[in-house]
Amino acid sequence: MEEYKVVADDNRIFPMGLTVTEGGIHVSAEASGDDCSLVLFREGQEEPDLLIPFPEEGRMGDVWSMDISGIDMKGRLYCFQSAGALFPDPYGRSFVGRETWGDLENAGKLLKSRAEEENFDWEGDTTLQIPYEDMVMYRIHVRGFTRHPSSKTHDKGTFRAVLDKIPYLKELGITTLEVMPVNEFDEIMMPPSVVGNPYGMDQPTGKLNYWGYAPGFYFAVKASYASGREKSPEWEFRMLVKELHKAGIEIIPELYFSGAESPVFVMDVVRYWIQEFHVDGIHLVGFAPTGLLGNDPYLSRTKLMSTTWDGISGGRTKHLAEYNDGFLVDMRRLLKGDEDQMNNLIFRTKRNPKDHGVINYIANTNGFTMMDMVSYDMKHNEANGENNQDGNSYNYSWNCGIEGPTRRKKLLDLRKKQIRNAVLLVMLSQGTPLLLSGDEFGNTKNGNNNTYCQDNETSWLNWNQLRTNRDLFEFVKAAIAFRKKHPVFHMAKEPMVMDYLSCGHPDVSYHGVKAWCPEFENFRRQMGIMYCGLYAQKEDGKPDDYFFVAYNMHWEPHEFALPNLPKKMKWRIALNTDAKEVNGVYEEGLEVPAENQKQIMVEARTIVVFIGKA
Repeated sequence: MEEYKVVADDNRIFPMGLTVTEGGIHVSAEASGDDCSLVLFREGQEEPDLLIPFPEEGRMGDVWSMDISGIDMKGRLYCFQSAGALFPDPYGRSFVGRETWGDLENAGKLLKSRAEEENFDWEGDTTLQIPYEDMVMYRIHVRGFTRHPSSKTHDKGTFRAVLDKIPYLKELGITTLEVMPVNEFDEIMMPPSVVGNPYGMDQPTGKLNYWGYAPGFYFAVKASYASGREKSPEWEFRMLVKELHKAGIEIIPELYFSGAESPVFVMDVVRYWIQEFHVDGIHLVGFAPTGLLGNDPYLSRTKLMSTTWDGISGGRTKHLAEYNDGFLVDMRRLLKGDEDQMNNLIFRTKRNPKDHGVINYIANTNGFTMMDMVSYDMKHNEANGENNQDGNSYNYSWNCGIEGPTRRKKLLDLRKKQIRNAVLLVMLSQGTPLLLSGDEFGNTKNGNNNTYCQDNETSWLNWNQLRTNRDLFEFVKAAIAFRKKHPVFHMAKEPMVMDYLSCGHPDVSYHGVKAWCPEFENFRRQMGIMYCGLYAQKEDGKPDDYFFVAYNMHWEPHEFALPNLPKKMKWRIALNTDAKEVNGVYEEGLEVPAENQKQIMVEARTIVVFIGKA
């Protein structure tokens, strides 16, 4: 029997859970009962090895605290006990028993935490602090990103496999990787509470919580996303963060909160991920105390993203960002040719508030992929087992004439053209662009817009599509590079639509059939937007170019009047989503001069980008 010494908390401030100290360990736990104990186990054993009660004098409210010396914690696991019931540590930093994804054998078993702490050499790593206007985000599910056999990675479906894809992300031009929840959550879905119901069942439903939007253990990394080759899941995730940073890529995980967590707990979680895992920001999902987090001085230089930030100025630095479906809804309606969308086009392409960022996307996890957005009019969620009643029925999509897969070349060409249009709508807007992983090579979920329980090839990225749809990938890569090169499309502040430099042109201007005369009748489906490069500087310090972007979302061709350029400059075509022969992109220096410098005919459902050059 070990001899140990217990001392009630000496009023020093320690984090909740278990903390290794110079003299032993400090333990804090929350329990509302009349007693609480620390329960220790030897690894591999089910029966407790030692039970150490918290002293009553160490209690403050419902928090019990004590310092323990003389205990060898090596190889030990722990949990807590109150009123005779064992419970895991909500602040546990690692757990055993969750190493295998979808492990039914361990479903419902008590989770125990490791007591030891490990060292990790960050090698001077720090967050990258890329401004919102310079970011290009890319959203992945860690398991689904590489789980498919075609991913050609080691340890498929893990953090190590994501490491293998860093060169791909660099080639595409990504600056920021967003990852769906990577904290420890239970993917085994159980039926709703059956307390007091004699006919209820406590067996798993047979479905898996693939996405991870569920209450979980927020201080631990998901063990089944680790390869098992490294010291711990936490160590492997830290290695991913460090290697991404070396490659110049940020990482922003999602954290889902159900609303049952206390605001203090949520704040502890967010601060912990920033401090311990060096992540560049947090995407807050569900119910989080945004007021507290947005005004937390510890997080004032950390990117925080949420659906809204009502009533919050954003502080001294632009670190908050609005992340919702507003851009998606408006731009999908524009893309498919709905009426009365010209005001939305102007609003969404220009929007870039001074006090917070805006995340722009036209496809996301919850909803159709880009390819499904142009291939299906209706959701097809039958495989989810809910009679197609789940998922959003408002997808603002258009199947281009036939529901689902087709071999008709004309229709396939139209779908790819619409995807090119969608990519430019995102990349040529002032907010921060976000791509859903796989959209760059036409990934499909076969019309399922709610794959929350589909841990299979419906959700996994099929990397074979990178070969079959290589043209889409090359276009997306070119569009990202085009945006990065030309700062007029991603300025630090929202365009003012004024000539505040007294240079003869406003920063941004709008045009209809006639130059300088925008038209907003409900039947209009075309608009020209001119950008004056004098309002933005390239990396070499020189002013950016002049641009005119002609948006024709009508199903008929339309003529656009081209605004006059300064002397000795002419309009050349840089991008044209209708130009299939060049995949929509004219290489720099090979832009095609517009035959008529006064007027241009733009084909139906087409975006053309003109660049002004001498």
